[in-house]
Amino acid sequence: MKTNLIALLSGVIFGIGLFLSQMINPNKVLNFLDIAGHFDPSLIFVMVGALSVAMVSFKWIRKLSVPLFGDNFQLAKKTIIDRPLIIGGCVFGVGWGMTGYCPGPVVAGLGLFSVESVVMVVAICVGFFAYNALFERNN
Repeated sequence: MKTNLIALLSGVIFGIGLFLSQMINPNKVLNFLDIAGHFDPSLIFVMVGALSVAMVSFKWIRKLSVPLFGDNFQLAKKTIIDRPLIIGGCVFGVGWGMTGYCPGPVVAGLGLFSVESVVMVVAICVGFFAYNALFERNN
């Protein structure tokens, strides 16, 4: 129960940060990505702030033998860069560039009852099923 409350609180804080930085506004994100047109560099500060917090946090977390609120660290087992990873990254990038949404902000947009967010979440789920249909049979 305690772990779930901490996860919920973390998600709410993350969502508030996305809202305040306007990362849930697809037009703001698209203007950031449009370096040849209506470029808006303000999201660079959001990224620098996020990377700074992550770098300090990871440096501290790596010194811990177990997480503060869990039994063990859950790290990715896959360490190679393969074709499905590259294809997935490309699809992710194209989708982000076309819509102005990435998964974090789109979930925050659901809290605002955004129709665009619902469409994007459905598209993400279709992508999950397509990946499983195309790649999981081969493994």
